[in-house]
Amino acid sequence: MKVLFSILIVSFLCIPLSGFAKETKSHAPKKYAENKSKKPIKFKCDGRQHCSQMRSFKEAKYFIQHCPNTKMDGDNDGIPCEGYKKDR
Repeated sequence: MKVLFSILIVSFLCIPLSGFAKETKSHAPKKYAENKSKKPIKFKCDGRQHCSQMRSFKEAKYFIQHCPNTKMDGDNDGIPCEGYKKDR
């Protein structure tokens, strides 16, 4: 009887722990994949304000979204350098 009772206690203690371990494992790879897919930002605010100073559209977009005093979005629609030559 004592053996049976001991087995029941051990089994009840192990069931929640095994479920927790599975749950923790399933979340770890997703978190790792999310962090791995993020690309580092390669632009930084350095005082440039005009389209002629940008090397690409992506750089101009970054500047109007993150840097102060830019002069690249005259109509404030979020699209920089609209009248500027697009083949840069």
